[in-house]
Amino acid sequence: MTPKDFFAFAEKNGAKMVDLKFTDIFGTWQHCSYPISTWSEGTFEDGVGFDGSSIRGWQPIDSSDMLAVPDPSTVKMDPFFKSPTVSVLADIVDPITKEDYNKDPRNVAKKGLAYLQQTGIADACFIGPEPEFFIFDDVRYLSNQRGAMYEIDSSEAAWNTGRSEGGNLGHKIGYKGGYFPVSPIDSYGDLRAEMVEELQKVGIVVEAHHHEVATAGQCEIDMEFAPLLQMADQFMWYKYVIKNVAKRNGKTVTFMPKPVFEDNGSGMHTHISLWKGGDTLMYGDGYAGLSETAMHAIGGILSHGRALIALSNPTANSFHRLVPGFEAPVTLAMSQRNRSAACRIPMYSGSPKAKRVEFRCPDPTANGYLSFTALMMAMIDGIQNKTDPGEPLDRDIYDMTPEELAETNIAPKSLDEALVALEEDHAFLTAGDVFSEDLIKSFIKHKRTEELDPIRLRPHPYEFDLYYNA
Repeated sequence: MTPKDFFAFAEKNGAKMVDLKFTDIFGTWQHCSYPISTWSEGTFEDGVGFDGSSIRGWQPIDSSDMLAVPDPSTVKMDPFFKSPTVSVLADIVDPITKEDYNKDPRNVAKKGLAYLQQTGIADACFIGPEPEFFIFDDVRYLSNQRGAMYEIDSSEAAWNTGRSEGGNLGHKIGYKGGYFPVSPIDSYGDLRAEMVEELQKVGIVVEAHHHEVATAGQCEIDMEFAPLLQMADQFMWYKYVIKNVAKRNGKTVTFMPKPVFEDNGSGMHTHISLWKGGDTLMYGDGYAGLSETAMHAIGGILSHGRALIALSNPTANSFHRLVPGFEAPVTLAMSQRNRSAACRIPMYSGSPKAKRVEFRCPDPTANGYLSFTALMMAMIDGIQNKTDPGEPLDRDIYDMTPEELAETNIAPKSLDEALVALEEDHAFLTAGDVFSEDLIKSFIKHKRTEELDPIRLRPHPYEFDLYYNA
């Protein structure tokens, strides 16, 4: 779509306003709305100004002016404004040099794809994420000098079987009992269907929706795989649509990986494949039907897995899900069908085009632009260096002895540990100037000073159970 097409699209849909959106380092959409009458075709070249120092991890105050340049190919009708409003995504540009901003996640994804083509390895990367989320009826939380608390509730939660509801019908999801039950136990089929309808309106192809394993409204809506940049854009729309559909139905959605104690957390298993000239590079006659190229790509993921996890699991809460000894995919090994390995090769289909690797560690707090691109960069590095992925782990990890487990490479146990791994291992990300040192340093600094340090400074409520009477 050209700028002229943009204005024709807006007129056709009766839109008087345009909502400009862009993504910060940490995967949050920022936006500003304008009367369409204030824009012209030149806006798509000149951009609109904003204060970059007010965006987390971006500019210092003495060089705060930045430009957001709308991409007309991303125009859609925003389904959540009362007045008809067109939405367009923006790329961030330095107003002085006119260069693409090195901390703009969308720019990182674009540079990653350009680097992929430059290497000659492949010309396309397809991504298929599986984000999970919880639907709650109520959430309350507080943290100050006097105390700290959180409380969540869901009409279908197992803890509400004894609640007086003016007629408790008893159709609750048991702990770890939420995978695929029909209604009335699965009470969110209609709400998910409404979410799917809105996702389709913004051009997202949905494959399926279903309840997930955990009690208290854990759900999943699967998108069809798409090229990396398109999928990263779609992931932003995905979270926006699902949260807003929930809100207009009096519900609240969280993509927080571990909001419920002693039940499954929410992951975002990420399927990825490389293609060239319209043909997959993943299919072959090796293990699990993989090519040698695919094996080396998996070797790259596993060798850089600990650093990747800083971007794919970027919150302290992420590591309440990635806990060794449970069902979380913390073992950095590959396997066909084994869901406890970090890299799984799905075996549902014998079609060469279906051959891919599934990285099971990520969760939906990840910034898709950065996480998907980092995963691709690790694969490129593995292919370039012919990295051996090691022996497949085709056995039940929980049957392994402590001695056997000690020989396996495992995911970081905390965000702090993951950030150290990223600090020590990110040359594969800066290849081709895809990720800048500035972006990586800003990401690590913010995570340490604005998230980890505040957590360290606060007593945890459970510490009162453990130590109050010590």
